[in-house]
Amino acid sequence: MQEGKEESGAAAPPLLALNHVSRLCRNVKKSIDFYTKVLGFVLVERPPALDFDGAWLFNYGVGIHLVQSKDDDKLPSDSHHLDPMDNHISFQCEDMEEMEQRLKEFNTEYIKRTMEDESGTKIDQLFFNDPDGFMVEICNCENLKLVPAGSMGKIKLPFDRHNPPLDLDANSNPSYSY
Repeated sequence: MQEGKEESGAAAPPLLALNHVSRLCRNVKKSIDFYTKVLGFVLVERPPALDFDGAWLFNYGVGIHLVQSKDDDKLPSDSHHLDPMDNHISFQCEDMEEMEQRLKEFNTEYIKRTMEDESGTKIDQLFFNDPDGFMVEICNCENLKLVPAGSMGKIKLPFDRHNPPLDLDANSNPSYSY
């Protein structure tokens, strides 16, 4: 197979990684406090051309763009509802106990669960909401092997970030790159 081509023959898109997640906010300042104090994000400068209320945060190789909502109907109506099957963003964590303690220190309501796969590998998960009701997950999901399911083309793994273990024996023809 030619470099940069998927099995369908189409060129793979020239994507590198997730750049940012955008979140609408009822109160940008409260959201800045949450993401900087609870999750350790850093407030960074926004381009001056953005003439609306908002903030950019960055850490862990990803940005969070906060935008002041002009319509509360676009925000979750129940900021206390926690369902791991709902939409959420997830962050890989290297010390789940420390993160759980941090949530307690900031009086953040959360649910905790541990899942075990058929091989006995366990992952721990913490689910909680930001001030606007958007769910966040903290996990040690890196414990699970990343097994390509069929011939889906080339998996790009950033060389400078944490990556899940990749099981290439589970599929006869997967490829990946750093």
